[in-house]
Amino acid sequence: MFLLDYMSSSGGIDPVLMMLGVVFIFIVIVAISSVKIISQSTVGIVERLGKFHRKADTGINFIIPFLENMKTVIDLREQVIDFPPQPVITKDNIAIQIDTVVYFKVTDPINFIYEIANPISAIENLAATTLRNIIGELDLNGTLTSRDIVNTKLRTILDEATDQWGIKVNRVELKNIMPPRDIQDAMEKVMRADRQKQAAILEAEGLRQSTILEAEGRKQSAILNAEADKEANIRRSEGDKEAQILRATGEAEAILRVQEATAAGNKMVLEAIKEAAPTAEVINLKGIEALSKMAESESSKIIIPSEAVSLLGSITGIKEMLSGKK
Repeated sequence: MFLLDYMSSSGGIDPVLMMLGVVFIFIVIVAISSVKIISQSTVGIVERLGKFHRKADTGINFIIPFLENMKTVIDLREQVIDFPPQPVITKDNIAIQIDTVVYFKVTDPINFIYEIANPISAIENLAATTLRNIIGELDLNGTLTSRDIVNTKLRTILDEATDQWGIKVNRVELKNIMPPRDIQDAMEKVMRADRQKQAAILEAEGLRQSTILEAEGRKQSAILNAEADKEANIRRSEGDKEAQILRATGEAEAILRVQEATAAGNKMVLEAIKEAAPTAEVINLKGIEALSKMAESESSKIIIPSEAVSLLGSITGIKEMLSGKK
């Protein structure tokens, strides 16, 4: 405002003031351009008079105008490069296309800037030539089935070669392997035939296992049936044995009870006879009645001892005497 008021009051623009304004603006621009802000995971390369001077770390950095300049800012994070397919010939003279993916990071920014002019192109060419050397020692089947081996060899060679450039190769992957179309068709036919063969083998093996399991099942069933029959026969024999034992025990107990009852009855009869104190005539008379009852039976046979004959004679005499008295 002071400068404008002064210029309006003086009626024109003073060249001195104009020069001072231009110098002030120039100083402000130079001061602003001398302040450089470096983001995290990056580093700046500062040159003084065209020669490397220092590294600019993360944060605010000041450079001397006209003497120093920020040549470049390098990303220190891991980077990924997807190279286009490279033509490669295998050991059995089959041309295939392989595209490669390389994971790397900058470990030495100074060597990365001053030791190699175009590091990305250098890595691509080195990967292509190394890949040709590795694949040239393998046939097509070995190439398709040995990706891990190829990746390891390729990473080791690239890491050793790029170490002097300040680059660390962390991993290399074969993204895709593309044989010629006719080779792909032949491989598909072989794979189809292998699958059919494997299916037939699995089907035959399944049928074999099914037959074996069925035979084993019949065998186990026959064994179990025989065991069941054996167990049933044993149980049946044991049951018959127990039944016979119980039947014999019951019969023995019944006979014993009958004998005990008969003995008890005889005992009671004897006791009653003892209490009655019968005379000899009564006893003989009872005996004659018993013999008479036995004689009445047609099937009974009586054997009389000789001593009993005399007894019968005396009994007959007694009977006649008794009937004469009447």
